[in-house]
Amino acid sequence: MLGTLLSGRYQIISQLGQGGFGQTYLAEDIHLPGKPQCVVKQLQPKTTDPVALQTAKRLFDTEAEVLYKLGTHPRIPRLFAHFEENQEF
Repeated sequence: MLGTLLSGRYQIISQLGQGGFGQTYLAEDIHLPGKPQCVVKQLQPKTTDPVALQTAKRLFDTEAEVLYKLGTHPRIPRLFAHFEENQEF
């Protein structure tokens, strides 16, 4: 995954962590001046069941919408973007 370009924008620099639902990476946003660093959370559902995958996608989208609506607060992670690529979120 290192060096991978996600969504045509986020260049993976290193892996920060791994858990039961996916992995977290340090990346840089190559579309912004100075290529600021950001964190990419990649969810990797451990099922191939289409209904479960659709539910996971719906929950992922709902979480993203809530974070967008909450705006900025020091205790809430700032969401820059969310996307699906190769059936992963």
